Amino acid sequence: MQYVRLGTSGLKVSRIALGCMSYGDPTRGFSAWSLDEEAAQPYFRQAMDLGITFWDTANVYTYGSSEEIVGRAIKTFSKRDDIVLATKVHFKMHAGPGGSGLSRKAIMENIDASLRRLGTDYVDLYQIHRFDPETPVEETMEALHDVVKAGKVRYLGASAMWAWQFSKMQYAARSHGWTPFVSMQDEYNLIMREEEREMFGLLADQGVGSIPFSPLAKGRLTRPWGEVTARSASDPVGARYDIDADAAIVGAVQQIAEARGLPMAQVALAWVLKNPVVSAPIVGASKPHHLADAAAALDVHLTPEEITALEEHYAPHIPKSFR
Repeated sequence: MQYVRLGTSGLKVSRIALGCMSYGDPTRGFSAWSLDEEAAQPYFRQAMDLGITFWDTANVYTYGSSEEIVGRAIKTFSKRDDIVLATKVHFKMHAGPGGSGLSRKAIMENIDASLRRLGTDYVDLYQIHRFDPETPVEETMEALHDVVKAGKVRYLGASAMWAWQFSKMQYAARSHGWTPFVSMQDEYNLIMREEEREMFGLLADQGVGSIPFSPLAKGRLTRPWGEVTARSASDPVGARYDIDADAAIVGAVQQIAEARGLPMAQVALAWVLKNPVVSAPIVGASKPHHLADAAAALDVHLTPEEITALEEHYAPHIPKSFR
């Protein structure tokens, strides 16, 4: 495994991050395809064997169950100081003024709830899951700074927003001497490249690392066009990757993978990893080969001709993850 600094911060993370949205009580929340604790344990063990020590979850994943499972997995398969632990805040956890959003009340209430579920007294990376248009950015950034100064959080990150919104929040933090963001968790893959237009240039300028989610387009880039999996059949988020115009991109991945004798996942992930602003793509694992393929992708180097073939069919997409 390779390890890199997250942006220009001092925090070092594994070059592949373990996405923990796949792990949680399937009866709680929106993820009927989630793996329960017993089924999830082999993937935490495999992550440790591969050196994948950057683990990402969120309070809303199966409404807290994912955080509970991740917290227990750290105690079972590792130790707290060896894991870079990330979670998120924003989406509705319960009714009431502190149950969602990025107000001071919501941030203070939800960080404490996450720490209880995770069984730890600090989170390495605390991320805002979305932009909150109903709360002044100064209120949000000061509250986030306060949880850092209280020792509950080491670093701050953001996720899925327009570049102007991220810039506004960074400016508010820096102009007041508050803690700025060191990471952006954005949707980025061969089918969704809109971050290249404005966000990636901003991240490079600000010294912020990208930790892309869905680097394999919810698995769309890992199998021939037309194949269906249990998750793709039940996950409404993945439906946005089944647009016929993108079939040529999946076909290009398949062609290069077959020519090289590699799984499609390795080719698609190698393309994401080549971007200099990308620190660590977040890979969810629900089959034994998923993490192994992700780790192997670090050694796949695409030729200029292969990159052209992968990119030439791209068509603009509206980023639906934060609309």
